[in-house]
Amino acid sequence: MNAAPPWRIHGLSVEGYRHRRQGLPCQDACAAAATPSVAVLAVADGAGSRPRSEEGARLAVGLATDHFVRRAEAAVEVRPGEAVHELLREGLRDVNADFLDRTGPDAPDFATTLTVVVLAPGWLGHVSVGDGFVVVRAGTEDGERQFHLLPQAAAASEYSNETVFLTSPDRERWTHTECVLDDGVDGVLLSTDGLAQAMLNRSADGAQSPNTSFADAVFRSLDSAAEDDRDPNLAALLRSDRLTALNADDKTLLRAVRTNRR
Repeated sequence: MNAAPPWRIHGLSVEGYRHRRQGLPCQDACAAAATPSVAVLAVADGAGSRPRSEEGARLAVGLATDHFVRRAEAAVEVRPGEAVHELLREGLRDVNADFLDRTGPDAPDFATTLTVVVLAPGWLGHVSVGDGFVVVRAGTEDGERQFHLLPQAAAASEYSNETVFLTSPDRERWTHTECVLDDGVDGVLLSTDGLAQAMLNRSADGAQSPNTSFADAVFRSLDSAAEDDRDPNLAALLRSDRLTALNADDKTLLRAVRTNRR
């Protein structure tokens, strides 16, 4: 996952305790692609109840990086705002159409969530289907780094834990896009729901916010990594007893930090 400047990117997906115990593969996936102008990051969480969700997650992130890099490069001078939202919606339609074409009538067997971030000059675009989430690092307050959880797609139902997938017939209804205009963003983190308990705090009214100590630690480890050392301790962290005790699902952490901060 080598990226061209100005972003250094590193990510990893590991099987959760349940899958290790059952001898099953990881059903999460992550991928990144970059050009000198733009970078695209994608994470996916295959539906555990579907027989080919591992393949679906890998296919989704691969298609996402291909299609979104192509669209973002062609529109690198696009004015932030509605044009970015439309780019994100069109890029997701490209991914969805390609995904369905490749999987054919068996598409539901490959069901997966998908979360994508596009990093372009002057803006950050975010589109998600399902329960992945994105945290950005931007600015300081009283000398402390600030972390922000980007708005997430609404749940398909307030009365269930049902997740929307890339193959869901009504996925567009639950797709969320976001355009962030903040030159102070110097770190971006994408994750699947396997890290939600570690990465996010929930207030009494149900509102979520980043766990600043955890976010700061995982960003700093990439900030300080040598160019040829992409943080070899990440796998051990994701498989640690501490995180497993919080959530036994597969875990994905995909990070980007700016390499030419002012």
